[in-house]
This record gives sequence, structure tokens and C-alpha cells, in this order.
Amino acid sequence: MALTLFDTDEYRPPVWKSYLYQLQQEAPHPRRITCTNELTSLVRRATLKENEQIPKYEKVHNFKVHTFRGPHWCEYCANFMWGLIAQGVRCADCGLNVHKQCSKMVPNDCKPDLKHVKKVYSCDLTTLVKAHITKRPMVVDMCIREIESRGLNSEGLYRVSGFSDLIEDVKMAFDRDGEKADISVNMYEDINIITGALKLYFRDLPIPLITYDAYPKFIESAKVMDPDEQLETLHEALKLLPPAHCETLRYLMAHLKRVTLHEKENLMNAENLGIVFGPTLMRSPELDAMAALNDIRYQRLVVELLIKNEDILF
Repeated sequence: MALTLFDTDEYRPPVWKSYLYQLQQEAPHPRRITCTNELTSLVRRATLKENEQIPKYEKVHNFKVHTFRGPHWCEYCANFMWGLIAQGVRCADCGLNVHKQCSKMVPNDCKPDLKHVKKVYSCDLTTLVKAHITKRPMVVDMCIREIESRGLNSEGLYRVSGFSDLIEDVKMAFDRDGEKADISVNMYEDINIITGALKLYFRDLPIPLITYDAYPKFIESAKVMDPDEQLETLHEALKLLPPAHCETLRYLMAHLKRVTLHEKENLMNAENLGIVFGPTLMRSPELDAMAALNDIRYQRLVVELLIKNEDILF
């Protein structure tokens, strides 16, 4: 006799309970699910929704060779730095001064300081959020709030380009003023300028939002044919992202999902957004131009899958 999930609690692992309860509430009559492929699919999807502990927030130091004026001591070993030029290295993000040989032993405990981090665009994402003590880059939060407040019904949202000079103005405003930058309708009436500024931010990242290390796993997920295995592979790929990158990607995908809810007005579905954001969020680590070109269709598919399954994957 086939076991059914609703016969007894002993066959309900905790991760399924909330999901199955929701199904019970939505169904007109109690729903009986047998241990078949439907059960396998349900378990996989419920497991993907289970919250996981965010890994420890770490950042490596950004050491550069430095010439110190006057006597200097290494902040790691406390010994004197000898020489007249290039006596050691300094972290460009937090200002830590150490011997070159000591820099290899310093733990990944960089705490970026705003006096060293002087720009928003082209700045490493983790460095930026740690310097400003935020979960996500403020440019992402501010642009998305502005877009959702007045642009969700705009036809061709994200596909239509704004004037490049005005987009550059927004970039300079963020670099100069940070969270005090004015991107309101009074300054930039055309919402495509704000969408252009957001896309430019992601394009300018020195390490893409979907990092080079995680890139192969995301591309692999797009090539999987079975839908459930595809979601599992995507879920594994997300685990490879640094915490700040994963949180920013989650926030962006939730926003793009809301954009698709206005598809009748803006004509932007998940596939169209995938075409726009695929190459924006992902860059192939391969130097071979042909290999990178072949990946474009998979980049589009990855973003499309992330948007459609945002509620399951994050």
C-alpha cells in the first residue's frame, strides 16, 4: 500500500510541514499525495525553500605596495619596516600596514573605511557594503525603490536605454554623494535613466554579481534538462556566492519578479529581462571570445530561471 503524506505526522519531516499545510488550506478537499514522482518533486521544492544559515561575512585585504614616510612598524608582527621606498604594503580599503611577507598571513578580517573607499561605482561589492555597513549597495536599493515607485508600467522597462550623458550624471552623483544622491523625478524624469544607472552599476563591478568562481555552476544549471535537478543545481550554485553578492542577487530577482507582474503594461516578461540582465550580471571567466559568445544563451536562461523561481530559491 502506498504511503500518503497526510495519514500521520511521522511521515512528515519538519521541512515539509509548512508547505504541506499551505496545500491543505488551498485545496477544496484534503489532498492525498502518494510517494511517486510528485512526492519527489514536492520534497525537493520544499527543501529548497528551507532557510540556510548565512556564512560568516569575511573580506580579504586589498594590499598594494606602499612607500611610507618616516618610521613605520608592521601592524601584524610589530617589527620595524626597513628601507627608504616600498617598505611594505597597505590595504587600500582599510589602511592596514604590514610587511609584504606578513600580508600572506593576515586573516580575512578587512573592515573597509569610508575614508579609503571613495567611490560607489567600480568598487568591489563586498567592500562597498562593509564600508557603509549595509546589507546591499545603496545604489541598488535606491534605484529599485525609485523604479518601483514610478516606473513599473513603463513600456520596455530595462530594455529601453536612457541618455548616456544623464546616466553618467547619476553615476557621478552616487560616487560624490553616496546615499544622499538625488535621483528623484524632479532630477531625472525619464525612468530609463535610473534603470540605465542600475545596469551600469552591475556592469562596472570588478567582480560580477554572479562571480567568476560561481559562473561555471550557474551555466551548468542552465544546461540541465530535468526541471527539479535544474533547481537543485541552481541552489548549489547560489551557495558559491559571497553573502553580499547572494543578498543583492536575491533582492534584484524579487524586484524583477515584480516587474513581470506588470507585463501587460511594460511588455517585459522573465525571458525579456533575462536577455537584458544575463550579460549584465554574468561575465565568462574564459578569455576565449567564442566560448564566451556561446554562453550568452545560457546566461539569459539562468536569469530567467532565477526570476521565475525566486520564491523557491531564495
